[in-house]
Amino acid sequence: MCSQDLCGTIVLMYPEDRVLVAYMSSPADFAIARNEHWYRIPQATAPKGLYAEYFAFYFGRRFGEEKWAIHYYARRMGHELASRRMLFPDQPDHPRADDLYYVVQLGPLQKRETPIISLRWRRITFIHTTWDRFQDAQEINDLFVEGGDYVDRLYATLKENGLHPERNYLVREPHQRYVVPLAIPCRRGAVTVTEDELPRSDAELANVAAAITREVLERGGVRQPPSARG
Repeated sequence: MCSQDLCGTIVLMYPEDRVLVAYMSSPADFAIARNEHWYRIPQATAPKGLYAEYFAFYFGRRFGEEKWAIHYYARRMGHELASRRMLFPDQPDHPRADDLYYVVQLGPLQKRETPIISLRWRRITFIHTTWDRFQDAQEINDLFVEGGDYVDRLYATLKENGLHPERNYLVREPHQRYVVPLAIPCRRGAVTVTEDELPRSDAELANVAAAITREVLERGGVRQPPSARG
C-alpha cells in the first residue's frame, strides 16, 4: 500500500513493517519532530526496536484535545547517539546536559485520518507493533503484538462482547506490581487473565471467555472507559 506524507510524497508501506509507538510528552518536542525531523530517546531507557521502519507518537496530557491518542507517524530515516548538550547547545547547564540520547531521524510527519485513542488514558512509554495493526487499530489495545495467537483471539472475543479488555495491564498490589496479558476493569476491582489462565485451544477459548464474562458480572459489570461513554 502507499500513502502521501504532509509534503505530498508517495510513501510505500508493507504489512510487516515495524512501527514503534513512542510517548510524546510536550508540544515543544513535537515541534522538533515536525520542523527539524528528529526525536530523542534517553540511551538509558531506550527500548529494543529502534530499527522500526516507522515511529508513531502518543500524545500526553499537555496536548489538549489531542491528548491520550496517536495522531502522527513518520518513517525512520536513521539514528545516532548524541549528548543532550549537542542537541541543545543553548542549555549548557541543564542537569542532564551530558546524558546520551538516541537521536532518531524522521521523514515528514504523516497524519492518520482517525486517531488511535486510549480508552482509559493509560500512560505509555513504547509499544511495538506492525504496520497492518497500526493501520487497522481504533484504540491503543489493538496495537499490541505480544502474547501469541490466543491472547489476540481472547482479546477480540471479549471486545466483541463489549467488555473493553486492556492488554499488558499493570496490576498494583500492596507489596508487588506485575503485568498480566489481559484485564477487564470492573465496578468492583478488575478481572485479570494471567499467562497460565490463557486458553490453549478453540474449545478453551469459548470456556475462558464465558468464565470471564461471569466474573465480570459478579464484580458489578464493566467499568466503562471514559472514551466509550456516551
